[in-house]
Amino acid sequence: MAGAIALPLQEYFASLDKASLPKILQVCSGVYFQGSVYELSGSEVCFSTGDLIKIIGLDKMFSLLQFADFFLFLGLFKVVPDEMPYSSLEEMLSLRPVSLDTCLPFTFTNRSKMTFGDFTLGAGKVLTVLSIEQQKGQEDQVRCHLKGSQETSAEVCIPMSFRGEFYECESEESFSLQEIMSSPSLRTVRGKQLSLFSFMDFPLFTCLSLTFVNFSPTVRKKEMNFLSSLEIDVVDVTSTCQDVEFVAPLSLTEVMSQPDEMFPAVVEIIDGPENGYMFKSTWIAELNKGVSLVLHRKTTKSFTMVSTPKSRKTQQYFLVCQQYTGRFRKRPREFNSAYELYVASTQTPCLNVSVTKNCEEDVAEGLPSLSVGEKLEILSCTRMDDVEAAEKEDSKDEVFLPLYMQGHFVEILPDNKKYKLSELVKNCSFPLDVKVVSRDTELKTDHLSAFACLRLEGIILEPVIQASLLEKPEHCFEIPIQWLSVNVVFTKDPLLWPEGQPPKCCVEKVIEVTESFFYEFRKQVSSNEVPPPRPPKRNMSSEKTSKKGKSTKKTSKTNKTKHRKETEASGPDARATSSGSS
Repeated sequence: MAGAIALPLQEYFASLDKASLPKILQVCSGVYFQGSVYELSGSEVCFSTGDLIKIIGLDKMFSLLQFADFFLFLGLFKVVPDEMPYSSLEEMLSLRPVSLDTCLPFTFTNRSKMTFGDFTLGAGKVLTVLSIEQQKGQEDQVRCHLKGSQETSAEVCIPMSFRGEFYECESEESFSLQEIMSSPSLRTVRGKQLSLFSFMDFPLFTCLSLTFVNFSPTVRKKEMNFLSSLEIDVVDVTSTCQDVEFVAPLSLTEVMSQPDEMFPAVVEIIDGPENGYMFKSTWIAELNKGVSLVLHRKTTKSFTMVSTPKSRKTQQYFLVCQQYTGRFRKRPREFNSAYELYVASTQTPCLNVSVTKNCEEDVAEGLPSLSVGEKLEILSCTRMDDVEAAEKEDSKDEVFLPLYMQGHFVEILPDNKKYKLSELVKNCSFPLDVKVVSRDTELKTDHLSAFACLRLEGIILEPVIQASLLEKPEHCFEIPIQWLSVNVVFTKDPLLWPEGQPPKCCVEKVIEVTESFFYEFRKQVSSNEVPPPRPPKRNMSSEKTSKKGKSTKKTSKTNKTKHRKETEASGPDARATSSGSS
């Protein structure tokens, strides 16, 4: 920049020929911080000395109004929320003013049903954020106020990582221009607009927009606009900066859309993962700003969601790719109700179970008598209409189990074979209980082999990018791009292997994920499931009949026939054949 003539920005633009673009300018004087009055135009203003600017186009702008003293303007403003939805509570709260406590409470809505724990909220409910609950070693919770019908209200705590389609509601609070400019929290509202509501009558317009811009001074994600009237001096360095490359960061989704010829390539992380809490794998801690990665290829892969038993103190969840070479053996499933038997029978034809706990007959409740060791084959789910349906057939009793019946059953498995994961995925229905009987020898540590029981929950098809650290190109991991937000730029750094001789990659086959990831998966696969039926209401006459039935101890056939007559209007029953214990 030595020897070059510095010109005020406005003077430079006055003599600039549009046909000579693009031009590269360097700022040589003038530093404008966030909150400057120049930001009120809704344009980029925070240029620091030494910044390089590439001018790619010119647009004329007109001002409708001018004020001799802007701070004497008497109009009022209020915050207008973005029209774009937030994908999680964490994202919505992170885009609030820097000092979150100063902007509480505020309200928002969710366009879809919300289920967390045992609590369910319908779509469109208005929630008011009261505070952020933080407990050591646990995920942060957002305490919200919910106003119900007939002036009822309640408070609920929602996990910070809860995902949905959230929209911020407009607040009725208004501010003067002087209040806005003197308030750091209002000046740091990112990506918002302030709409003007004036006590004065302006025939030319009803709304004035003010945009406060928050950005990094070195890398811009998109093109930007700024006014030529900025009070900065610039130098034209186009001739000496021809080799300067202006890069635009790409999200992983944008990387996925690149042609296959772009891979393998070296990239640098510009922004670390915003939602890394979804994963527990070791590689997630390596994805920091400034780290170089090798992106080997992009593809779409099928993963199996695996969970550990609920009886464990802390449940764990894994995504397992189909290339996992360990062997599994099926484990018998346990069922605690007739409804669970019915659901399992729709996925497993000819389901056979054994009774593991006695069940006393209750005619009033429509419950048949079952003994430990009796074997049942689930036939169908039907409504009780045929009186003869409870009679014996070929030395086997046909019994009807009301779907609301509680019981204890264990599955009888037809074989004791060892299966590959791909065989189970192809031939079995989920959920499926299994145990790893031979580990994957290609893995240094096979975490799945340490558990006595695992449940295969379902299949998830994910677009992934196979990546590795630049210095360890042979140790690869797969990044599910829809679950991780990372911005990268392609660099010209060379690959650390001879051309055409890529290293043999050892790809991580088991990815540990968090409970938040698992619940998001469950919402996707179980959105159409029908809830279990409610038991019929009791009445006094039924209770008397029940007591009388227990005292007289009628024969099995008579009891079953009476059970049929009592439950004709009770709804669907699970139909099964019963054989004695072996």
